[in-house]
Amino acid sequence: MQCDLSSIIITAVNVAFQVYTWLVIIRILLSWIRHNPYQPLIRFIYEVTEPFLRLFRRIVPPLGQIDFSPIIAVFVLQILQWVIVRLLVNIFYGLHF
Repeated sequence: MQCDLSSIIITAVNVAFQVYTWLVIIRILLSWIRHNPYQPLIRFIYEVTEPFLRLFRRIVPPLGQIDFSPIIAVFVLQILQWVIVRLLVNIFYGLHF
């Protein structure tokens, strides 16, 4: 496999989306268990994911006690990842998907 700048950029974007997706998933799981909100790692997860999740909470209100906005946010994040990576591949390699 060729290791040029374009493949490094594409890989970095992919990894960044995957890490952020996992942070959102961990945030979803944290909502199901009791935890210390002042613990530094948990505070970091909440601070990093809250701005993105807030966008979806404005659009999708909770249905009773269930908040579907994080699930929709993960789907949107996956779609954004796919679109951005495809655009980068098209820009760098001129391939059409």
